[in-house]
Amino acid sequence: MTKIHSTAIVSNLAKIGDNVNIGPYCTVGDNVEIGDNSILKSHIVIEGKTRIGKNNIIYPFTTIGMAPQDLKYSGENSEVIIGDDNSIRENVTIHLGTKDGGMVTKIGNKCLLMVGVHIAHDCSVGNNVIMANNATLAGHVSVGDYVVIGGLSAIHQFVRIGESAMIGGMSGVESDVIPYGTVIGERAYLAGLNLVGLKRRNIDREDIHQLRNFFKKVFVDLGDESFKSRVDIVSKEFNSKLVAYVVKFIELESSRQFCQIKK
Repeated sequence: MTKIHSTAIVSNLAKIGDNVNIGPYCTVGDNVEIGDNSILKSHIVIEGKTRIGKNNIIYPFTTIGMAPQDLKYSGENSEVIIGDDNSIRENVTIHLGTKDGGMVTKIGNKCLLMVGVHIAHDCSVGNNVIMANNATLAGHVSVGDYVVIGGLSAIHQFVRIGESAMIGGMSGVESDVIPYGTVIGERAYLAGLNLVGLKRRNIDREDIHQLRNFFKKVFVDLGDESFKSRVDIVSKEFNSKLVAYVVKFIELESSRQFCQIKK
């Protein structure tokens, strides 16, 4: 049975699922949808065209679906879409998309967004992502599944973070991060592979071994070729799903460079 606290302001036009609990002093706007079994603890503002899935827990002083911090935004009917089974902790901010970025900010399933996380307009966040305290995504950032972003890290606009990458705490990430990569530093550089994350996902050992060899030949044993030429040449030596996935990620169009090993 859905419960709405007497101090909460919930629009009659909002679509509220079964067994939703909306706590004290929450505000839910006209175009909001909240899925079954979700919990809004207290003092939460959800506005705009926002769809939130099932079994989400949202903690106090979070705001979702507010106008983006983009001077080009002119009130377009953009949206926020959030999947199922997410934990969104205190003071998180998630903003609407814009007409220049696909009109949607999207978060997948089973993510943990810790205190003070900011997800800006037109970002895409995958499944099983962990963002630690005060980690921030600028506009148009893409984050793959199983990514971990350390506390106080900031991701530059249009950067892509590949699946299962690890971003060290207090890192400023200005370039794309390959899948399964680990980056650290005030101006983040590639420090290796997220082997711990791969093992936790029970990835085949032979696949991991091939990925390590590919990584060494492309990022450590530098030749005279350009980065993408080296990737093309070296990739032909391997028959690995992990390597193929990394190569495909590198070949996709991007406006950013790739994080490299620190020289």
